[in-house]
Amino acid sequence: MSLARTWSVALLGIDGRVIEIEADIGGGMPGMKLVGLPDAGLREAKDRVRSAVRNSGQSWPKEKVTLGLSPANLPKLGSGYDLSIAIAVLAAAGKVPATRLLGCVLLGELALDGRVRTVRGVLPGLLAARKAGMKRAIVPTGSLFEAALVDGLEIFGATRLLDVVNWLKGEESLTRPEPPGEAGPSEVLDLADVIGQPEARWALEVAAAGGHHLLFTGPPGVGKTMLAKRLPGLLPPLTGEESLEVTAVHSVHGSLSPSSPLVKVPPFVAPHHSVSVAALVGGGSGLASPGLISRAHRGVLFLDEVCEFGPQRLESLRTALEEGEIRIARQRGSVCYPARFQLVMATNPCPCAPPREADCSCSPAARRRYLSRLSGPLLDRVDLRVRMRPITAMSAHETGEPESTEVVRERVLQARARAARRWAEHGWRTNAEVPGPVLRREFALPGSVTSLLDRGLDRGAVTARGADRCLRIAWTLSDLADADRPDADHVATALEFRDRRAA
Repeated sequence: MSLARTWSVALLGIDGRVIEIEADIGGGMPGMKLVGLPDAGLREAKDRVRSAVRNSGQSWPKEKVTLGLSPANLPKLGSGYDLSIAIAVLAAAGKVPATRLLGCVLLGELALDGRVRTVRGVLPGLLAARKAGMKRAIVPTGSLFEAALVDGLEIFGATRLLDVVNWLKGEESLTRPEPPGEAGPSEVLDLADVIGQPEARWALEVAAAGGHHLLFTGPPGVGKTMLAKRLPGLLPPLTGEESLEVTAVHSVHGSLSPSSPLVKVPPFVAPHHSVSVAALVGGGSGLASPGLISRAHRGVLFLDEVCEFGPQRLESLRTALEEGEIRIARQRGSVCYPARFQLVMATNPCPCAPPREADCSCSPAARRRYLSRLSGPLLDRVDLRVRMRPITAMSAHETGEPESTEVVRERVLQARARAARRWAEHGWRTNAEVPGPVLRREFALPGSVTSLLDRGLDRGAVTARGADRCLRIAWTLSDLADADRPDADHVATALEFRDRRAA
């Protein structure tokens, strides 16, 4: 047999597509030709595969070997095709039977001595293979913890190329995955640790209940960062679908934990202000890799000292905040990564940032210039803006006993459940995801309730986008109050949360 085929998977973002690899032997001088838009890493597979086959005790064909990767117009990147290429050549040369290859996907990079090395993106690759109707998959043994998350496929793990050869001959079995490990209880920071700041605590609860973006402004040391780090503890655990989405992004990034690969807790990502645009939103040569905003998908992206990030980095977030995904075009093609995160920002009111505003040495122009780094279009996408004041009492009895995370989380979960039931037929989970036209038409509030919002629009105090966001906040406030619909007080509170002076 001089022609054989195997299957692998190409990834575009976290979307996979099954690739057919055909190996044809004969018809020319000895050599190896690889066609089908391979990148530099894949073109080097010719040398890796040849050495791996020879060092596994198998003979390499002494004729021309032509390898075709189909669809030919789809870019193929990386070294994850090595194992599939090697088996296709051996099957075409008649060294291994091809009976078990039908409906089987092979993923893995080959070392020169025949070891099968792990690759990124095994989870989304196997999900794509299952969707395409494949029945079996062979992956590196080091990736079995990740592959075990996929139901509906017969998963095998290989340590060496020779293991796969012997399995195809029926001479030995391959490793099967163990059930995925359960993640241990994650550490939850308690809201009771935060002294005072009742307005900011209330805003954090509203943000958690509705999935809203949030901005804290205040002098250093008042608890901005402490509050932001406690937001994930108020959020509900990820659903099964959400867990697979988040885990797929982390798989492509290569940051999964072998002990508990399935991400069940909303991620919390807090980059330093020196981060590059490519690291923040995604980038790289060839096809773009996921950035920090995609790693924060279904979780929290916290930008501390946000005015130090610079306008280019901040403005790059605007599209993702609106659409919940990021599309990046590079030389080898365009990819789309999910990026539906909650943005929490914290900033000082001025460059000198003294504990007391009365001690500020900045001129009015310097203060305006500092805060103007947060552009109007970006702030218009931030639902809740809170001005925090210096702490005046350190003892609990002077500020009242603060509520714990457990108590607040219970209210948040009840409010989220109300919102989920209301939007279930549309597929939205939180109020922040609901489009403005739906709130203005299908769920329109009476004029007596929105009269204050209408006056704000008439005076130019709020934009049309801001008005839609006020309606979303009002629905969240009504959910927290266990009310059927927002009233005028809820709309007024939503407008107060969006007061630009709070920034």
